[in-house]
Amino acid sequence: MGEEEETVNVMEKEEEKLWNQKKQTLIGEVAEKLINGDLDTQIQAARDIRKLARKSSAKTRSKFAAAGVIQPLVLMLVSPNLEAREAALLALLNLAVRNEKNKVLIVTSGAIPPLVELLKFQNDSLRELATATILTLSAAAPNKPTIAASGAVPLLVQILSSGSIQGRVDAVTALHNLSTCNEYPTLDLDAIAVSPLISLLKECKKYSKFAEKTTALLEILSKSEEGRIAITNADGGILTLVETVEDGSLVSTEHAVGALLSLCQSCRNKYRVLILKEGAIPGLLRLTVEGTHEAQDRARTLLDLLRDSPPETRLTSSVLEKIVYDIAAQVDGKEKAAETAKRLLQDMVHRSMELSMSRIQLRAASCTPSDIPPV
Repeated sequence: MGEEEETVNVMEKEEEKLWNQKKQTLIGEVAEKLINGDLDTQIQAARDIRKLARKSSAKTRSKFAAAGVIQPLVLMLVSPNLEAREAALLALLNLAVRNEKNKVLIVTSGAIPPLVELLKFQNDSLRELATATILTLSAAAPNKPTIAASGAVPLLVQILSSGSIQGRVDAVTALHNLSTCNEYPTLDLDAIAVSPLISLLKECKKYSKFAEKTTALLEILSKSEEGRIAITNADGGILTLVETVEDGSLVSTEHAVGALLSLCQSCRNKYRVLILKEGAIPGLLRLTVEGTHEAQDRARTLLDLLRDSPPETRLTSSVLEKIVYDIAAQVDGKEKAAETAKRLLQDMVHRSMELSMSRIQLRAASCTPSDIPPV
């Protein structure tokens, strides 16, 4: 290394040190205003925290927490002043993004009850900021039991029907986060969630991460009689699940076939005709070859249930062709059964090749962020 290059490095390190000192001083000044200032000063301090946190590293966000800003921000969530609530929400949201310790600290500081109250607000902006904040906080495993027990779930379900597109997307993701809580293994979802979830699944790419979360919630709902009825009554409910089996990612196909299987196992005579009517066979056949181990198992079980005669033995790959023939005979009659069965199997192979190529291209082009971006 030459003397000139060494001098530049020393200068850069010195500049970085001075900037860090300046930033630490700034954090201390903003924290002082937030903790000891009047309401107007606190509002401005919260806005400054938001601006600084959104452009900073997780380390800098931790320094804000160490300066004691989280507790006063949580207290501002119950202020009668709506500007104070909004400023506090935005500051907390940006302090929580990509910082696990801050997420936990915000919840242990008592943020969830006032956030749940904000979910009830008629003010759309505050309600959806609260939804985004709960989404971010629910990504931390230690927070899930507290949020799941807080009464937030039914309010998030309501937002599925009445919120903006972004609010609905955030509500789905928050509910999905809570569905993975070990203390609440079966999230208590109301069947009114089915219709908006089906609508969202129709509108999104079936192989997207969002589709994976949506189908996971629909599978949970398919475990109850109310949920199954709602899926059947929803416009295109069963068809949308069938389409996800055909076009979804490994995860979303597993959940979609799980939901269809729950329907058929609950009342075979009622649901097998509805599922057959929507053309489920090619996608199910493909899953027996291409899906995850669980999806393959579910697809084989469902194909067995879709046969005309009640299943007596567990389905194996050796009898798939016979099952396809039996189903083809029901649909097109015995005269055309062989031709229809051949076409179904060919369609399965064709779609399998198309989807495999599509997934390779998507994997090459995809780049999924680890968390929602600061706002």
